Order: sequence, then structure tokens, then C-alpha cells
Amino acid sequence: MRVSAPQEERLLVLLPDQPREDLLQQIRDLYPHVTVKAYQVEWGVFKVPDKVPAAEVAAATILLSGTALPLPEEAPNLKFVQLQSAGANHVLNHPLFKDTDVKFCTANGVHGPQISEWVITTFLAFQHHIPKYLDLQREGKWNRLRDPVEDAVNRRVGILGYGSIGRQVARVSKAMGMDVHAYTLHPRSTPESRRDNGYYPPGLGDPEGTFPSKWFSGGSTADLHAFLSSGLDLVVICLPLTPRTHHLISAPELKVMAEKRTFVSNIARGPVVNTDDLINALEDGTIRGAALDVTDPEPLPEGHALWSAKNLIVTPHISGASVTYVDRVFEILSLNIGRLSEGTGLANEVSRKDGY
Repeated sequence: MRVSAPQEERLLVLLPDQPREDLLQQIRDLYPHVTVKAYQVEWGVFKVPDKVPAAEVAAATILLSGTALPLPEEAPNLKFVQLQSAGANHVLNHPLFKDTDVKFCTANGVHGPQISEWVITTFLAFQHHIPKYLDLQREGKWNRLRDPVEDAVNRRVGILGYGSIGRQVARVSKAMGMDVHAYTLHPRSTPESRRDNGYYPPGLGDPEGTFPSKWFSGGSTADLHAFLSSGLDLVVICLPLTPRTHHLISAPELKVMAEKRTFVSNIARGPVVNTDDLINALEDGTIRGAALDVTDPEPLPEGHALWSAKNLIVTPHISGASVTYVDRVFEILSLNIGRLSEGTGLANEVSRKDGY
């Protein structure tokens, strides 16, 4: 039986950093039917800059982009957009997403290794009083603190949003002897429903969903509180920012965590947590501490109360940084080009219903 050749495709790459020629050439070598054009564009600009020829935008069938997106009439042949980011909240109101059936795919999976390392690093640093010892080192003082050290064995981590990042957090946590509880919006009561067919670096994550000892789900406050009250030493927030998740963690949720004085780690988006309520919970000891790589507002202004909050580690949205980030983005892009050619479902496709 004769197999027809793949349909010709035109890939347009618009990235904040100069696109690496070796990665572009990998796409050309793997997929000779794909023509590749690439431009460096500024992050945070939500339109295609004038330096990109309109004819190339119009001809493009595949787009790899950070934030630069054409209007629907500017890209009539577009089939799918591969985003550079794991989140899609910045495109949900763009006409190309709202008013067309162009598929959007996130870079879910590229962040798992480095963000899970950040989560565990900051949690263990707090447990072992590393920030205090660094302060003593700067003062030139040899002072052994009397504060107790709690190692990770038999501690419990609750992962709020069990996607690719959460699943890699679970893998690392299990390796240290921790128990894992998972929370998802939709029920995951069967082995099939617990699988995740998105992208993972080989050998990482929890694609089969086998690490959690207990799963929680639901969209109600009671469902969330049942999860938060399940004896968690660490809560890791891995949720996308949507209207449903805005200020999902506020004073009532922090109060639920008071019994275990849970440590809160947010690597999702700042507005998922109510900042004022978090500061109050830190100051009055409702929770033992927190680590934030994202804040609300962001960037965090000089003099903001978060900077001086007790038992808090803050970094400027850098947990996803890695020298291999772009390589992994191109792995997802390559995977999806192959799936497009085969007519199978794309990896990490954004749901227009759920917004992620």
C-alpha cells in the first residue's frame, strides 16, 4: 500500500532569545516537509512585530512563540501554536485563542526537573535553617542553633494540581521518603484517569500516576479543605491561574493548615494566593513558613510587606530557569509536529473550556 507524503508545513519561530540554529536544523532534519523561519522578538509583546514579514505570518501553519501572536486574519493557515510557557493564562483573551479553532499547546513538562529542585531546595533549606546560618556566616559567627531539624522522611507533601511539575515534585519527594497526596479538579478514580499523556523528559515525572497514596478532587471549598486538612507538612501549589483559582488560597484555607503548620510553596502564579492573608498567616504562626517564586504583585515592589515577612523565602520568578529549557521546548514542538503529521492528538493541548 502506498503511503502518501506528509503535507507541507511552514513553521514560524518567534522567541525572546535568538533561536539556536542547531535546534532549528534538528526540525529540518527530522521533518523535511517543514519549512522553518525564525525571528528574535521581545517577550511581553502580544502582537507580531513589524520586522516579521506579513507574508511569512500568513503562510505559517505552525507557530512557536512566547507571547507574540498574530490576529486571526493575519494567519489564516495556522493549525497550531506551540507556546514557550507552561501556562496559557496570557493567551486566553487573545482573538486567536477565543475566536478560532487553532490548537494551542503549552510547554508543560519542560519545567518539571528544575522547578521540583527549587521546591525541595527551599523546603529543605527552611527545615535545616539554612537562611539563618547564611546570616550567621555573613556576620562571621559560629553559632549552632537550638532550633529542631525535621528531615523529610515520613513527612507528607500535598500537591495542588497534579500536572507535569507536580508529578516531578512527587518523584523527588518519594525518593526522600515522603508520602504524597494529590489534588486535581476532576476525579481520578481509575488507573487510566490517573495517567498523563503529556510531555516528560525521559524517565522523569509520574506519567502513570502511581506515586500518590491518596487522591483528592473537586471544585468546592469543602473538597479543597479536605485535601488541605489531610496532614500535610508541605503544600506545593502547581495550579494554572484561572478565574476559578484566583485567591484560591486565602485566610480560610491557611487556617485549615494551622493544625500541621503546613509549609506553603507557590511556583504557580502569584494571584492564586491572597498576599495579605499569607503575610498574616506567617506573622501569627498559622503556617510555619513559605517559599514563593511568584508573587502578587509581580515584580514585588521595593518596600512591600512580603520582603520582611517572617519565615519566608522569595525568589524573582526564576524556578523554571535552566540551560536545557529551550531544548525541551523544541522536544515538545518536535513531538507535536510528528503528531500533526500522523493526525493524532497533540501533547499539552490547552482546553478552551478549562483554560489550561
